[in-house]
Amino acid sequence: MRLVSNLPCATKEEEHITIPMSDGVRLSARIWRPTSSDEEPVPAVLEYIPYRKRDLTSVRDSVHHPYIAGHGYACVRVDLRGTGESEGVLTDEYLGQEQTDAEEILAWLAEQPWCDGATGMMGISWGAFAALQVAARRPPSLRAIVIASFTDDRYADDMHYMGGALLSDNLAEAGTMFAYATCPPDPAVVGERWRGMWHERLENARPWVVEWLRHQRRDDYWRHASVCEDYQAVRCPVLASSGWADGYSNAVTRLLGNLDVPRKGLIGPWSHKYPHLGEPGPAIGYLQEVVRWWDHWLKGVDNGVMDGPMLWTWMQDSVPPSTAYEERPGRWIAEPRWPSPNVEPVVHPLTGYRIADPGDIPPGQEPRGEPLTVQSPLSVGQFAGKWASYNAPPDLPYDQREEDGGSLVFQTDPLTERVEILGSPSVELELSASEPVAMVAARLSDVAPDGRATRITYGLLNIAHRGTIGDPEPLEPGRRYRARVRLNGVAQAFPPGHRIRLSLSTSYWPLAWPPPRPALLTVYEADSALTLPLRRASADEDQAQRAFGEPEGTPPAATTRITPHEERWDVKRDLVGYRSELEIVKDAGTLRFDDIGLDVGRRAYERYTAVADDFTSVGGESTWTMRFHRDDWDVRVVTSTVLRSSETDFFVDATLDGYEGDRRVFSRTWNETLPRDGL
Repeated sequence: MRLVSNLPCATKEEEHITIPMSDGVRLSARIWRPTSSDEEPVPAVLEYIPYRKRDLTSVRDSVHHPYIAGHGYACVRVDLRGTGESEGVLTDEYLGQEQTDAEEILAWLAEQPWCDGATGMMGISWGAFAALQVAARRPPSLRAIVIASFTDDRYADDMHYMGGALLSDNLAEAGTMFAYATCPPDPAVVGERWRGMWHERLENARPWVVEWLRHQRRDDYWRHASVCEDYQAVRCPVLASSGWADGYSNAVTRLLGNLDVPRKGLIGPWSHKYPHLGEPGPAIGYLQEVVRWWDHWLKGVDNGVMDGPMLWTWMQDSVPPSTAYEERPGRWIAEPRWPSPNVEPVVHPLTGYRIADPGDIPPGQEPRGEPLTVQSPLSVGQFAGKWASYNAPPDLPYDQREEDGGSLVFQTDPLTERVEILGSPSVELELSASEPVAMVAARLSDVAPDGRATRITYGLLNIAHRGTIGDPEPLEPGRRYRARVRLNGVAQAFPPGHRIRLSLSTSYWPLAWPPPRPALLTVYEADSALTLPLRRASADEDQAQRAFGEPEGTPPAATTRITPHEERWDVKRDLVGYRSELEIVKDAGTLRFDDIGLDVGRRAYERYTAVADDFTSVGGESTWTMRFHRDDWDVRVVTSTVLRSSETDFFVDATLDGYEGDRRVFSRTWNETLPRDGL
């Protein structure tokens, strides 16, 4: 990244400003703005998240907020109610209170003497959710948004559920927020009030996974703040981005296809990262694009920002399987609109364990094939990686050959020419199952001539949700059903000599929680097919060669590493007791934030276990330790969330401990039982 200090506007920073809410709670803000804005007001841009602006996001914030401010904007970074130095408590994600607070923040910003009355919102992940959800509420000052790595569908396309199947990231993310929502404010900012504020958070805390498991269907809990319920509610322009290695790879194209406001999309090869920090690379000059967006929509500059294609995306070339990549080879391609006129869904019959070309079946002749059965071991899925790559290698899927050994596999003949796909593949299956609840995981892989298999996309379906995702209906064992499995969106090229492989399994642990009992799945090959979104070269190819600029940003905040970080991803198998285990350690070590003299340590530990093929033996654990230390202030939060299940229930056992030095000053335990509902 090119670090830029000489910007068009000199700026100043206000490290801690409080913004009053109508109920008396005050939220903490950090503001970067042009020094000239005291006399010449500018538009304001809000980033609104719960991840602690004073320390945990301060390095990232220091790269882009001063940069945007230096181009003539007041950049405002606010911690949600109950996080950082903001008062109150945070008990769940995307609550109505959160969005009401955001509207009040925007109104406050628009009234400040240094703001000209126009506002925008930007963010990645939670910040993008917040911007999109608030945009649907149409606050009067909000003129445009910039969002990255998000969803418009909280039930069907988030880290909770996929295709009606429970994702293990439901537990992992709940563990993350259990820790983040119980951290103390900094006494250097709030003074002696810090202890009272902290204990208010501890007393009101709860393991979020309990609430998420209370809503196993698509009910009003998930409909709230899911913009897909009413796309027309969004009336401001949207610049949306994501990455193919991210769990949020689908929402960009959905917004492009469903919004009717000015909109642009950008999808790179990245994990859960802003595009200017994108990994795997190449990262791009995203902040330059953001400034152009704000210049046009907040300042009215006629800069042609809406010219050119609606969607830029990175067409990924073939790579060997790996759990991490520094760069993904490929090229930028451009699509004039979405759905794209350059993409055609092509149906490939499944016959004789083959993915046939449409022309392989003579007109009028039905595909032939015998019923095929599969009942996968619980070991299928140990090389699946994370639902979303958070760029914590090794969290990408590894070689799929071992996974394919417990799956039903179909593949093409060696390709005679390059094939490119762009969009969401899908699998139409005629099937029956031996149990009332069963799942199918569908994986698409690029198979090299030497046999190595790189997973390029996948999809899950709890077959009880075959009619409407979120409204399960038990299967009648042995009865035939039609079911469609939609895979995540991707842009991928397959070179000549490679094969395209479709793999179907009845478990995918620990990425997805298994059904109550193992199920034998029968697939009726003659009535099943794979649909690929084939992309042909277009007239926009030359235009697509326009290079994005080099990544730019302002110099990051100074830090000093006190203790090293550690990242591990260990798969273990005991061939005596038949116990398998996936152990993940993400230890950020201890980092000193030099400007405020604060040492912060973070350690996350996840473990997923199973015994043989006993589906009731599976269990997941998420444990976090957060430590804050300066002089004689030494505070630690330790959280643990354990999830287990029987054939009929989920069991949550959670603990929360708060420490001052070595003295435990708070402790609470939860033991909850929640009935399984079609899961």
